[in-house]
Amino acid sequence: MKVYHHINEIKPLDFAVATTGTFDGVHVGHRTILKRLIETAKKNNGESALFTFNPHPRMVLQPDLDLNLINSLEEKAELLKECGLDHLVIHPFTKEFSRTSSLEFVRNILVKNIGVKKLVIGYDHHFGRNREGSFEHLKEFGPVYGFDVEEIPAQDVDHIKVSSTKIRKALLEGEIDTANKYLTRPYRLTGFVVKGEQLGRQIGFPTANLNLDDPKKLIPKNGVYAVLVRIDGSDKQHRAMCNIGMRPTVSGKTKTIEINMFDFSLDIYGTKLTVFFKQRIRDEQKFESVEKLKAQLILDEAKCRSILS
Repeated sequence: MKVYHHINEIKPLDFAVATTGTFDGVHVGHRTILKRLIETAKKNNGESALFTFNPHPRMVLQPDLDLNLINSLEEKAELLKECGLDHLVIHPFTKEFSRTSSLEFVRNILVKNIGVKKLVIGYDHHFGRNREGSFEHLKEFGPVYGFDVEEIPAQDVDHIKVSSTKIRKALLEGEIDTANKYLTRPYRLTGFVVKGEQLGRQIGFPTANLNLDDPKKLIPKNGVYAVLVRIDGSDKQHRAMCNIGMRPTVSGKTKTIEINMFDFSLDIYGTKLTVFFKQRIRDEQKFESVEKLKAQLILDEAKCRSILS
């Protein structure tokens, strides 16, 4: 997959089958679009292309929203590559760019720069200034600029239309099972191991404190989770439990992401980890004493081992 960080970096393709959107999460709905996109490109001896943005448009247009994302840019690119996409254009999103009309977007970006011959979009997709562009606009523009357009119906899981917004909501409410079902894979966080207060080590549960590599990455609801951990440079996944929260029993003052890896004793300070969330087992809670916290952690570990076995 070729990656471009500005629309001017890509040269028009001979036969581009393209789509556009933020694709945060690369969820089941996105994957249906991508599958159709890639199949159509292969059928026509063409190439598949996605035009997306960085940062997320809502971060620019609604800065007070404090939006956090399902994927970092690196994760999104990795997932799109796994899907088999040929070209990924990540264009800088600015207030100036937001004033691009739907006609200019189609004529200058999709047709002139990318060379689109077929356009595949999701249900109810909008684009251009004030989201003025729609499927109906594209059907009008197609014959004028020489491309066909296909709209993919919304994808349902258990009769619920999947969206990035619904996945973010599920994660913030601790509904990991729902989020993972919509994503078709475990939600993940990536970061580097930093030194903490080493309180866990004192009670027999040493933890790796994770400092996220993307500050805008969405952190699931506080609580205890059964997780799998991959150390950078290795394909092996280690069983673990993860606590997200304020550590009220020991009067913690900041939110931490702490991972206790089972049957593991190596020094991994400074190492990059990816944490895959499998199941949420309980809320974070304040215990009357460190001894009672330790007793609960023993139960938590047993439950996580059972889930991950």
